[in-house]
Amino acid sequence: MINMQIRNPRTGQYDYNLSVDNPAFIHEKVATLRQHQTAWKAAGLPHRISILQQWVERIKVHQDEIVEQLNMDTGRRSIAKTEVAALMGLIQAWSYRVPQLYQTTARRPSATNETIYIEQQWVPYAVVGVISPWNFPLLLAVIDSIPALLAGAAVALKPSEVTPRFMDPLEKSIQEVPALAKVFSLARGGAETGKAIVEQVDAICFTGSVPTGRKIAAACAARFIPAFLELGGKDPAIVLEDADLDLSSDAILRSCVGATGQACQSLERIYVDEKIYPEFLALLTQKAKNVTLTIDPNQGQMGPIIFEKQAEKIQTQIDEALTKGAQLHHGGKVEQINGGFWCLPTILTEVDHQMSVMTEETFGPVIPIMSFSTEEQAIAFANDSIYGLSASVFSKDLDHALRIAQQLEAGAISINDGSLTNRVFDAEKNSFKQSGINGSRMGDAGFLRFFRKKALLIQEGKPATMASFEEGEC
Repeated sequence: MINMQIRNPRTGQYDYNLSVDNPAFIHEKVATLRQHQTAWKAAGLPHRISILQQWVERIKVHQDEIVEQLNMDTGRRSIAKTEVAALMGLIQAWSYRVPQLYQTTARRPSATNETIYIEQQWVPYAVVGVISPWNFPLLLAVIDSIPALLAGAAVALKPSEVTPRFMDPLEKSIQEVPALAKVFSLARGGAETGKAIVEQVDAICFTGSVPTGRKIAAACAARFIPAFLELGGKDPAIVLEDADLDLSSDAILRSCVGATGQACQSLERIYVDEKIYPEFLALLTQKAKNVTLTIDPNQGQMGPIIFEKQAEKIQTQIDEALTKGAQLHHGGKVEQINGGFWCLPTILTEVDHQMSVMTEETFGPVIPIMSFSTEEQAIAFANDSIYGLSASVFSKDLDHALRIAQQLEAGAISINDGSLTNRVFDAEKNSFKQSGINGSRMGDAGFLRFFRKKALLIQEGKPATMASFEEGEC
């Protein structure tokens, strides 16, 4: 058995051993899931809902332990509590919504032939593989798993090897609901474990980087299975001349540095009308200087950088921008304190699209700001990206903001706020460009994408015979 040494983001110590599941074990695990999925599907939706309700009760029993292990994984106790609450909230929300969606359609006549009738059957993918990232380890592991289970699929879940501690108490809660444990299995490991899952399942949900997503998409295409990919972002915000500066600076600061900027929907580049640019910059900088680090875990607002490789990337982008002429107004340094990596909100101006800080995903608390002179220029700046995950527009004139939003090439646009997709799960959206592909995890599509539609075509008259064809017709 291979072990991986896992780093604690607060202390820098490698204080956890992750036992890696080898490919042969993954193949066996998926085969077992496949064996039990038939009964899970046949048991019906009310049964599946009742099993997940039993799971909620077991999550409550292990809640404190899950929170503590998530805190060890990420260095963020408050967000850890939010993730566990979100898990239970997702189960309840889907348990309420799914019965309204999963309704068998009545037999109906075909529009093309009066003697043929149609019935539709919804067939879930037998085994869905979920590969989730390290930034919100629990939430992004279950956001796809729960609707897949309710659809009647079995789920093989591989959370990130960067933040694996929470899997132990979560797995306890699953094992205490035997009917769930038969169809919901956790896999441990890195890229090889993920590769083994892709080789065995019938559909993949992946959240992570564009390079890894590209590899998974190619592997799924080779097997003719769907890949639902939620990838990176470089989300822009446009602050129009008539925006409420206090409101917009509050929202942008929270979106840029909340969760230490380690969220795919974080705002990462800000475009401000030149007429209000100096005032906006001064106000944002003032507020950024009041943000404190949680070096003492009992106080402060921003946690550590979870992944050490990300800390290197953040500093590289900052240094490159400064070398090319950017101006620093606050922050600017990734510091190692007590073994962990920390970075104050970093505000940069005099930036442009020749700098990686304006074009590549940062995934850290960095706020690069450019001014614009016309709305057309602002829209062009915002759309000048390989990404199209989400964006924001700020204006007191809602119609004006909506006109701008409709021209942005992104899947979700927050109006007069930032990163609303981390609070609103019932609005369907698709990722644009290299930010992802295939069915949305948001809205009703988050459930419906786990089905294939089968048509049952019923002839209630007489089938056509060969005699009915003219010579040469068939």
